[in-house]
Amino acid sequence: METSGTKKKKWWKYVGNKYILILLVFAIWMVFFDSNSLLVHKELNDEIMELENNKEYFQQEISKDKIFLKKLKDSSELEKFARETYFLKKDNEEIFIIEHEDSIQKK
Repeated sequence: METSGTKKKKWWKYVGNKYILILLVFAIWMVFFDSNSLLVHKELNDEIMELENNKEYFQQEISKDKIFLKKLKDSSELEKFARETYFLKKDNEEIFIIEHEDSIQKK
């Protein structure tokens, strides 16, 4: 019995210390409850990573669009784009759109 009593006293000696208790309360407060807690920092870091990934994606899209715009400065490429995308035609032309069964979207 004496050994368990001494263990309890030894354990209580560290936990019962007011400085240890204050430090423990402070640590718990900083990790969970403070406005600058570790949980908030983790959420903010995750958001930063997501925004950096978005930034990288949009920079790639901008570079693709710049290449596409440079390509469209050529009049033949502009005409090709207008014909394929908007089905534009010259005055003396007729356009026939041929759709195959496998290219028709089913509703």
